[in-house]
Amino acid sequence: MSKTDLGIGSRVKHPQFGKGVVIQVRSDAWEITFIEHGTRVILRDYEGLETIEAVETSTEMVTYEKIEKGLIRVLQRFSDIHETVPLGSKWTGGKLVMFPGEPGLKEKEVPMETFFHKIVMVRDRLRVLEQKLNASELTDQEKVDMQQYITRVYGSLTTFNVLFKNKDDQFAGERG
Repeated sequence: MSKTDLGIGSRVKHPQFGKGVVIQVRSDAWEITFIEHGTRVILRDYEGLETIEAVETSTEMVTYEKIEKGLIRVLQRFSDIHETVPLGSKWTGGKLVMFPGEPGLKEKEVPMETFFHKIVMVRDRLRVLEQKLNASELTDQEKVDMQQYITRVYGSLTTFNVLFKNKDDQFAGERG
């Protein structure tokens, strides 16, 4: 596949902007979102663009939402960049205080922002585990069984949903 055949989702590397993903194909250029430099328009005749992984141009209609979700998956999979998840405003500046059950022992205080960051890291690592599970060579039944365990872990973490500012960022376990 030549560089002129790059389709939406193709991964590329630019000498100045670094790694990116093609999000729109034009007749004379590509619209590429770069990890560290945002979205740029690169002309098709530009010589310095290196193809990392080419995706054929599809004849199907692709919605902006599908492109956005695909781009987010690619960026999360191939970078150490994680989305910023906001802490609920009522918790900002707060602290978690743990009191031991044994008399005479000192309590432990943790800034709420630190605790919340660790909760978000657990959530993100569970998502990576799900991705690796889905990409594994396990049988479909083994994948379903493992996914049920992950779903139960999410369910166990729903107690912490009160900390999240946005409902979309919260943990979701089994429903119904």
